[in-house]
Amino acid sequence: MKEDFLHYLWKHKKFDFSNLRTTKNEKIVLQRTGDHNQSNSGPDFFNAQLTIDNQIWAGTVEIHKKSSDWYVHHHEKDSAYDNVILHVVWEDDIEIFRNDNSIIPSLQLADYVDTTLLVQYENVFQKDTEKWIPCEESLSEVSKFIVSNWQERLYLERLEQKSVLIQKLLKDSSNDWETVLFKLLSKNFGLKVNGDAFFSLANSFDFSIVRKCSSDLDMLEALFFGQANLLGNDLNDPYDQKLEKTYHFLQHKFQLTNQGVLPFQFFRLRPPNFPTIRLSQLANLYHKNNKLFSEVIKRNTLDEFYDLFSVETSDFWKTHYTFAKISVPKKKILTKAFVHLLLINTVIPLKFLYSKSIGKSNEEEIFKIMSQLPAEKNAIIDRFSNLGISVEDAIHSQSMIQLKSGYCEQKKCLKCAIGNYLLNKL
Repeated sequence: MKEDFLHYLWKHKKFDFSNLRTTKNEKIVLQRTGDHNQSNSGPDFFNAQLTIDNQIWAGTVEIHKKSSDWYVHHHEKDSAYDNVILHVVWEDDIEIFRNDNSIIPSLQLADYVDTTLLVQYENVFQKDTEKWIPCEESLSEVSKFIVSNWQERLYLERLEQKSVLIQKLLKDSSNDWETVLFKLLSKNFGLKVNGDAFFSLANSFDFSIVRKCSSDLDMLEALFFGQANLLGNDLNDPYDQKLEKTYHFLQHKFQLTNQGVLPFQFFRLRPPNFPTIRLSQLANLYHKNNKLFSEVIKRNTLDEFYDLFSVETSDFWKTHYTFAKISVPKKKILTKAFVHLLLINTVIPLKFLYSKSIGKSNEEEIFKIMSQLPAEKNAIIDRFSNLGISVEDAIHSQSMIQLKSGYCEQKKCLKCAIGNYLLNKL
């Protein structure tokens, strides 16, 4: 028996409430179960209303598996629990007292719940811990309407989750949105393998240096490659020597250090994703647009973003993937697939939070752009697709990632619209 399940039973009145009695045999008439408190602090339900032996009560309700959990959680020391009017428990094993020594009425829920519901709950959600997700055998029973609505809500939840990092970066940069955009773009230019390394590079100097160097592509590349510790390879190539000389100048001028920058990885990467290529493309992006944030905010169509991120490498990298070896000449542009990743992981979350910060809503614009992006391809999406869930666009793929990480893996079935639907069918 999990406490979340007790919350579900109480919230949705999944028990016989026609003749409720406290453990002291006082009659309970339930008018309102209250508003579910989704935070981690304070009683579980606010604004509950009920009558106990003809006395009307309004206040909070606390739920535990055992009454004694009240003391295990130290609620007797927390004034937030002074207004509890009913203690709902599965097992009443001890009396609970208020600070004035009056007993808090207790309702033993086990006396009023149909045991068939418990058995069915265990069978659907708790029985097999080896399942990829708890409800995988029943997922096909869920209507497409339920899934579609839940996907939209999950995607907004994922945007809110991504906003946490953005808000932290904003705080650290005194609300400099350009700085935050640069750091997020840098992280995503590194993809999964080098994301942390690119992010550490972006954090190794003040963004004002990028602003000052943006008019000179050589300076930007020298800054990025130098901070990445990719220069000084004792090569006789004029390009490498020029960047190294420029970087030494920048080091002295801006008192640069790259001691905190993580090492960049080349192993098991396709050459177009080598950090050398991505760094050059990032430098070209900021050489082309020295006020990138304002461009990101004012653009709202896919074609406009393709144009914004239409950048390639400098000339040297058209014939190289590393400093040491010449390769077949090839233009190395940001592909549409790569731009999609930038939109999903950087641009859209930033636009979402920025609109909120100025008191506006841009959900319609965001959903329009995201619905035009193809669904991401990964193991999570493949598994949900095999289980019959429609994953047609980036909204769906992002929502499924959120579902798996935020609900399925944490067994939060009772907070999931799909889990609630299945449980209500029992």
